[in-house]
Amino acid sequence: MKIGVMGGTFDPIHNGHLVTSEEARYQFELEKVIFIPSARPPHKREVRRSPFEDRYRMVELALEGNPFLSVSMLEMEREGLSYTIDTLRELHRIHGRDAELFFITGADAILEILTWKDPAEIFAESQLIAATRPGYPLERLKEALPEYNSHGEPSTGRVHAMEIPSLSISSTDIRERVREGKPFRYLVPEPVWAYIVENSFYLER
Repeated sequence: MKIGVMGGTFDPIHNGHLVTSEEARYQFELEKVIFIPSARPPHKREVRRSPFEDRYRMVELALEGNPFLSVSMLEMEREGLSYTIDTLRELHRIHGRDAELFFITGADAILEILTWKDPAEIFAESQLIAATRPGYPLERLKEALPEYNSHGEPSTGRVHAMEIPSLSISSTDIRERVREGKPFRYLVPEPVWAYIVENSFYLER
């Protein structure tokens, strides 16, 4: 079984996340992709976040109708900080050691992986998919992680670059647009847009 894993705060989830998950599922022949909202991200302890329950609900709404995408409360149910390595180990306990895990994240985040907890173990537990925009300098990946990089060949190495359609969307930008009263309707799935509007999210700085 080949399983994609998408972690993040998803505050809020947006169309870029969905495009990335679908492209990874197609390119790497994944049976499914699991979205795992971070409960207590160690690198963002000083950042104010929306309640986990609301972020989880927005992911649920965004994934409705796609049988290949699901959302998990794994990190909320586990005590302590939400470390990627602990999540990957737990997924292997759930799905078995034979399951191949593909951790999907942005290329910029991949460049920070050596600062995460137990980076060598992360590579042992999963392969990593670095989502890139057209024109992204892949040399940065090769220079940062030369011993792990697949050099563009999906069958070798532990890090794989995956180009996705250019979508300049980020959760940070969406929150800012909401606060400034700018339109954001088509940057997120329609039910997520309705949820944010109905609950007056992101209006306070």
